[in-house]
Amino acid sequence: MISLTFFLLCIFSTFSASIKVHTAGPRLNNDKIYKYAYTTEVLIDKPKGSLEESVGYKILSDVEVNLIWRNPTNKDDQLIKIAMKNIKVESIYIRPQGQNIFTDTNAAKLFGDTNLAILQKPILVQWTNGKVKTLYLHNNEPTVLLNIKRGLASLFQIQLSPGTVTEVDVSGYCKVTYRPKQNQVTKIKELDSCKISKSGFTNSNKVLGISNKEASSTVYQIEDDNIKSVLAEENHVLMLNVYETIAAKITCRQKLELKSSEAGPKEVAGKQLSNVVKAVDPKYVATPLVADPVKSECKSCPLLLQQWKTIRKDLQPENLSKTSAARSFLKLIQSLRSARKSDIVTLLKSEKEDVLPQLVDAVTFAQTPDALEALLEILDFSNGSRPLLQERFLYACGLASHPNESMLRALLDKNKGKIANAEIKETVVIIIGALIKKLHQATGSELPAVLEAKKLILDGLQKAGKPSDVKMYLLALKNANLPEGIPLLLKYSESGEGPVSSIAISALQKYHTSFITDEVKKVMNRIYHQSYKIHEKTVRTSAADIILNSQPTYMEVKNLLLSIGELPLEMNKYMLSVFQDILQFEMPASKLIRQVLKDMKVHNYDRFSKPGSSSAYSGYVTRGPDSSTTYSLDILYSGSGILRRSNIDTFVYSKNTELHAIQVVIEAQGLESLIAATADEGEEDLESFAGMSAILFDVQLRPVTFFQGYSDLMSKMFSATGDPISVVKGFVLLTDHSEIIQLQSGLQASAEFQGGLAIDISGGMDFSLWYRESKTSVNNRGALVILGNITIDSEFANIGMETRFETESSFNFITTVKFSSYPFLVCMQMDKAEFPFRRYITKYEKLPCGKSYVSRKGKVQTVAGSELPLHQENSNMCRVVFGEQEDSTDSWF
Repeated sequence: MISLTFFLLCIFSTFSASIKVHTAGPRLNNDKIYKYAYTTEVLIDKPKGSLEESVGYKILSDVEVNLIWRNPTNKDDQLIKIAMKNIKVESIYIRPQGQNIFTDTNAAKLFGDTNLAILQKPILVQWTNGKVKTLYLHNNEPTVLLNIKRGLASLFQIQLSPGTVTEVDVSGYCKVTYRPKQNQVTKIKELDSCKISKSGFTNSNKVLGISNKEASSTVYQIEDDNIKSVLAEENHVLMLNVYETIAAKITCRQKLELKSSEAGPKEVAGKQLSNVVKAVDPKYVATPLVADPVKSECKSCPLLLQQWKTIRKDLQPENLSKTSAARSFLKLIQSLRSARKSDIVTLLKSEKEDVLPQLVDAVTFAQTPDALEALLEILDFSNGSRPLLQERFLYACGLASHPNESMLRALLDKNKGKIANAEIKETVVIIIGALIKKLHQATGSELPAVLEAKKLILDGLQKAGKPSDVKMYLLALKNANLPEGIPLLLKYSESGEGPVSSIAISALQKYHTSFITDEVKKVMNRIYHQSYKIHEKTVRTSAADIILNSQPTYMEVKNLLLSIGELPLEMNKYMLSVFQDILQFEMPASKLIRQVLKDMKVHNYDRFSKPGSSSAYSGYVTRGPDSSTTYSLDILYSGSGILRRSNIDTFVYSKNTELHAIQVVIEAQGLESLIAATADEGEEDLESFAGMSAILFDVQLRPVTFFQGYSDLMSKMFSATGDPISVVKGFVLLTDHSEIIQLQSGLQASAEFQGGLAIDISGGMDFSLWYRESKTSVNNRGALVILGNITIDSEFANIGMETRFETESSFNFITTVKFSSYPFLVCMQMDKAEFPFRRYITKYEKLPCGKSYVSRKGKVQTVAGSELPLHQENSNMCRVVFGEQEDSTDSWF
């Protein structure tokens, strides 16, 4: 036992001796001045950029440190004075003559004589056991200069014993880990743990959001009970999750190195610290070590009305698919965010109808209190006028990047009042559902307006009597994604009539698999296998989709496969195609399906050779290290060859999250009588109908009806122009991120990323009895601009970098069906047009006197267009379809 104790004592003494000082903290010697050289530098560049390509500057100074007072009862409780002298500001990289803006300047010119004198005023620090316990500064010093002093004082925050603690410095209250080794101490600061007052916002969806990879380390060298040197480095890498090429890096370094020591003033005697501080200078006051926010105003930014005059032409309807439109949209949002309500109202009242919808988009996406109040004053929901503007406002609310409770409250108030237009009333409720989900994602808490909105949807659905009201609340619930709404969705999925059941089950498809319980899957199995009642094909196939995407059991998969052969003709082919797509695309259920297919009762020629034209296919649009984009195309026909449902989906995946970017569903029913065909089982009495439903960036929009009822069908058939019907047109603010980054030197960086999308989605359905042919089309056109701005603005020097990405694209999906004979001919085409790919980087350094350095680089390339691949069977069919069309051109008839 004695030997063990001796061994442990030896280990402890060896560890304690690894730093040749007492473990309480460094001490300054009496009557000495310690002279240090201090450098702090800041750089902005690409994540893997070189020093010569970066922009930035460094502040150099001499720093004198001396002891003023030591607590008579605790030798490690000290009051020290720290003073900066001989301050200089220089370029980090020496550029050629004419490009170095710091040539022929000095600190007095940059800071001004008054500010330079303030910066050189000493600070007092109560330094207890190596910790900065209290910081003393003069009142009313400029915030930028105060923060620089705080950054210097924070370097004296040290601990000589190992461990993880929460300590305060200029960055806030942060979690730090100390690792001592010999005469060295390494401090690792977890920057994401720092608690400090911040302003800013970010996207509610991570796919379109910004990631910040940050790191901070400080290395102290200790000699003779004192700090010999400090070397600190902090890095922030900000990048767009979905496309990490849009990125920037901020580097901040500090270096404090002891050069010499000399005789200094004698230690002040006294028992009370407060009396000692007053004796030194009564103007000193205790000040928090945490940095204060710096208020910045853009002096060169144009006012709203001035900005509008320069960009108005870009927002004309004919220019909406150009990158210039998206670029001007982002500029307009910046101006709107600093504009007053009165100016916004004046602009809205003065504009013409052709650009007003685009202006409403921008004002809504500005997401400021003044912008919201201006729109609510202009848009009158009670008289039924300007429904287009009201709809654009509502869709922009639903797609808002960081909505707040005020926006939801405004829609709830509108819903309580009079809304003259029935479609606008429906849209209000649907968008309320979207705001519930976004606010819950952003705050994670139940805001009063969110609770009220939930009650509106759930109670409304339970009390709804008219089918139109039921569908409205179901669509709202689909957007809200409320777990407590699942029992209601199950009820309407199983017992509702066709359209109601279809919406309810599509709402269930939006839930995460963790919410698809055994009870939910039991209902889905009953629907698919028609245990209680006959269901439409569209409902049954949606039920199968939920089962297969929610960790199905062996028997569930087996029963689905065994049903093939017993289903209506086209549904047989569709379900077979679904299983083949899961296997080909290696979806989660593929392993279990292969296991089931080993059973020859399931896997046989009779079952897998069913004829038909329905299909399901998935593929990649893009696949990269940062993200991937997939598309899926499902086509379901009736037994007579008429389109029943066409569904095209695009998903974006990044950072273990997904974004349902676009879904366009075209549905038709009850058209068999037009060609004297027999309807499928359960669909004999369906009313003639065709319509389109769309999801845009996870938000379900109000469905569009092409026609409803036989008379409406005949009327539109004879008056049809063949022009597509617009589903969505306008602007979307995809990425919206703003934050202030407090650097450990005391300077503050600002990071802003915005992504603007100009989009035009349209669709149509042509039906020819004469040629016994139908054609459906979905056309997507758009322009995307993403801007990233990183700046460090101070009163003496400004640096920054802008990274910009631009592209224009079109994506079309066309389905041609010839039903003159059976099996009918179906050709599906998915075309991606040629598109430009442009990227620009601008870096700058500016001084208040007007001197500046600017570097611009760009890269432009063109990506060839292509037809996205579908299955081989479709390719063979397209050859036949277009071969027949060529033959018909030579005919007399």
